[in-house]
Amino acid sequence: MERREFIKKSLLFGSVIFWPSKSLASTGREKRLRLYHIHTGESIDTVYWADGQYHYEELRYLNRFFRDYHTNEVHPIDTRLFEYLHGIDWLLGGNNLIYILSAYRSPRTNELLRRHNRGVAKNSFHTKGKAVDIRFSDAHLSSVRRAALAMKAGGVGYYPRSNFLHIDTGTPRYWRYPKR
Repeated sequence: MERREFIKKSLLFGSVIFWPSKSLASTGREKRLRLYHIHTGESIDTVYWADGQYHYEELRYLNRFFRDYHTNEVHPIDTRLFEYLHGIDWLLGGNNLIYILSAYRSPRTNELLRRHNRGVAKNSFHTKGKAVDIRFSDAHLSSVRRAALAMKAGGVGYYPRSNFLHIDTGTPRYWRYPKR
């Protein structure tokens, strides 16, 4: 995608991400996510928003898909996270397969992971259903990072050595791990 087209899409999408029912309803667009969970081997291809509204049955499927795969505990996922994922996908051309590495984590799972990895935050957004670690099947990690940063929709953690990107629905901020 050309830089100019990318910037144009970034500006357009940034204006509609948090008002999907008004801004996108008139276009007749539907919002689809194609996901593959690398730890469970599950995949889902879902239209979670169409005709100006969320499809709550599909959101329930997504909540289950984003569960803590260590314990199978399901937790409500912030719908803004799905919007964020959809926005990144759209900026990268749409209909991409998104690999999920880690989504919801129970506080207990998060604490166990913290003991073995200093990159795991004590009060992680993962424990609130507001974060996901991803990579795209057909996009370079640096391109996914640029798309996420262009949206200014939340946190963006860049983990190039581990080949994943963390996004969350917290205050817009960014970091790289490990630091240069």
